[in-house]
Amino acid sequence: MVVKDTLCRPLRDLRISVMDQCNLRCTYCMPKEIFGGDYPFLPPEKLLNFQEIKRLVGIFSSIGVKKIRITGGEPLLRKDLPRLIAAINKMEGIDDVALTTNGILLGQYAEQLKSAGLKRINVSLDSLDPTNYGKMNGRNFPVARVLKSIERASTIGLQVKINMVVQKGVNDGDIIPLAKYCFEKGYTLRFIEFMDVGNTNGWDMAKVVPSKDILNMLQQTNILEPVDPDYIGEVAKRYRYQNSDIEIGFISSITESFCSSCNRARISADGKLFTCLFATEGTDLLHLVRSDKVSENQLAHFITDLWNRRNDHYSEQRSELSNRPSENKIEMSYIGG
Repeated sequence: MVVKDTLCRPLRDLRISVMDQCNLRCTYCMPKEIFGGDYPFLPPEKLLNFQEIKRLVGIFSSIGVKKIRITGGEPLLRKDLPRLIAAINKMEGIDDVALTTNGILLGQYAEQLKSAGLKRINVSLDSLDPTNYGKMNGRNFPVARVLKSIERASTIGLQVKINMVVQKGVNDGDIIPLAKYCFEKGYTLRFIEFMDVGNTNGWDMAKVVPSKDILNMLQQTNILEPVDPDYIGEVAKRYRYQNSDIEIGFISSITESFCSSCNRARISADGKLFTCLFATEGTDLLHLVRSDKVSENQLAHFITDLWNRRNDHYSEQRSELSNRPSENKIEMSYIGG
């Protein structure tokens, strides 16, 4: 079954946030000035439980979703997360399950995640410099622990990708050191343009380092060859170091919109469905999932109808929307990246 929206984009990928809390306060995602000790995070009873998540995965799988990514907040803060991953891995129709994490707890849970069937992880790492990393994560957390966790995960056989959000004047000086480190370790590195997700991260176009500038910087010392997409809707533009199987990628939502091929839906930790990363509101699935009067078929029809009516293409509209009043976009930490 293939479900398509008004722009003929199929629904193939689903990102599920399992936790809105995080143990860091990264400035571009969950700045500590906003997300302080009194911030009203979701209480446990408002979170989708594992049975509800599995039910939703089964429904999304029945209408064409093949790939699941577990996100947060920091997903490894969710108790017994490997148990959920193991269950999703066994579900019919799901070809791939991945996890995005800040890496702090990765070393502690790497073996359990591997045993649960997880094959690949994305780790957020914006600098190798201890001072800069500590400043950017908002809690002066040591980068050495994250590097140790990444090394552990790689050693036991998890495929590691590193995500670096680049900001001009903040960590653009860390591009070359991190690229060299990832090449030496054999990790795929993805450069992500600083995006205007939410309203609290102080986004400014002047802080964006275009992907083409990073590519030009890397090509001063390396020969990089473009790699064909693995599948329709792949977000990252990929390159391979010459005479190597090590890749780098670029996620360029600001300077090179990929709205035309976006096939992702997102579910927040409290069960709201979002059809765009830059959405201003979601559709509540929690009350439907918890109702004993709503069948699987009814839920599937409801979600299908929602996707059929989807026409989101914010990144293509960004310039024409720039002169309008600021919209109340959903925060990155809530929607799950």
